Amino acid sequence: MAGYKPVAIQAYPILGEKITQDTLYWNNYKTPVQIKEFGTVSKIDFSPQPPYNYAVTASSRIHIYGRYSQEPIKTFSRFKDTAYCATFRQDGRLLVAGSEDGVVQLFDISGRAPLRQFEGHTKAVHTVDFTADKYHVVSGADDYTVKLWDIPNSKEILTFKEHSDYVRCGCASKLNPDLFVTGSYDHTVKMFDTRTNKSVISVEHGQPVESVLLFPSGGLLVSAGGRYVKVWDMLKGGQLLVSLKNHHKTVTCLCLSSSGQRLLTGSLDRKVKVYSTTSYKVVHSFDYAASILSLGIAHEDETIVVGMTNGILSVKHRKSEAKKDPLPRRRRPAYRTFIKGKNYMKQRDDILINRPSKKYLELYDRDLKNFRISKALDRVLEPSCTIKTPEITVSIIKELNRRGVLANALAGRDEKEISRVLNFLIRNLSQPRFASVLINAAEIIIGKYLKHENSQHACKSEMSKYEIKFGSHIKISCFY
Repeated sequence: MAGYKPVAIQAYPILGEKITQDTLYWNNYKTPVQIKEFGTVSKIDFSPQPPYNYAVTASSRIHIYGRYSQEPIKTFSRFKDTAYCATFRQDGRLLVAGSEDGVVQLFDISGRAPLRQFEGHTKAVHTVDFTADKYHVVSGADDYTVKLWDIPNSKEILTFKEHSDYVRCGCASKLNPDLFVTGSYDHTVKMFDTRTNKSVISVEHGQPVESVLLFPSGGLLVSAGGRYVKVWDMLKGGQLLVSLKNHHKTVTCLCLSSSGQRLLTGSLDRKVKVYSTTSYKVVHSFDYAASILSLGIAHEDETIVVGMTNGILSVKHRKSEAKKDPLPRRRRPAYRTFIKGKNYMKQRDDILINRPSKKYLELYDRDLKNFRISKALDRVLEPSCTIKTPEITVSIIKELNRRGVLANALAGRDEKEISRVLNFLIRNLSQPRFASVLINAAEIIIGKYLKHENSQHACKSEMSKYEIKFGSHIKISCFY
């Protein structure tokens, strides 16, 4: 028996599991930190300048958080009603926000009281942004209008009335101070030019538009509404490039990674999906506990912040890379190494004999070695094995079947023991990687235990569960 060969545990690949560079990159975040806000988190905006703080708009307040702080370092609460869409200026010094009463307020980050108040909208203002020259603010409201404001004079410059429903999203070009984009519940996305006093491009999204995103180059526009995310080529007059439908519910927010190579989308289906901006295929996905309303990502993708409908702010920080020692330290030998054989002089014809390390058998291998086949099967049917490493259980069943003793190992079991076997079959028989082995085991159990009147009820009840769960995919119920 000294030549016993242990059972080779076959590695069963899990179908659909594929490790890519995106998987490694986007999984490299710590456990999320959850912060409770006063209401639903409607907007998250990161400052473009160090230290890259971020503004969170929730209820009637705007909180400014440091990247690693769990308490707000500053709060703006000078709102009579709900605040919306707090957005940083390009230099990170000013913050603009809309409100339910139709007033647009401008704040200095170092102060508390608003520097400017722009009054002209008659209904709630849901979108605001700074133009590229930093001296003008664009706002869109539920009164169907889009307005351009002058910051130094606190005056309204232009008003656009081309939308026929609520204007809920918008953004300004980062290169051209005269261009900005708005999205509306009238299913349209419009690009306006302040030099012509009207829209220059209008595209039909097909659903109420919840969010728009203009690429830094200004050549591509992304719109989100309903379950669709659409990409438009603005250099060709708004030509549709691709339409994506990977979410199960309304897409509410859009965001670009710091490199511009990945597009992130958040939805009411509680998922954030990451798309490649070259192939527009989903390369990664995050799951959250509640519906997502807002999304923000920090410089160099160091932090991902997600705002949800239940008022929870989820903050994920990237794991710090371990510093590698350029000169790895060598372990110093023990003192006895220097003492042992210190007086021995090595001879030319000496032969070095290595002592092989002793290999220990697993418990189920010991049982198989001693022909305890039922005991070996019981060991691999323990919950610690069937849940964590089901491939070991399948490999032992396969080995018993190869030896022709699987029927003997399954024989003579009471109702409790046979139920453990059936529960394992029910849980794993639908997996293609295990099906060929486990179907044979199921046939042996049915053929053996339907003959015994005492065990017939247990077998039928367990297999009835199997039939209800899997239906006609694999009709194992036909055996009885």
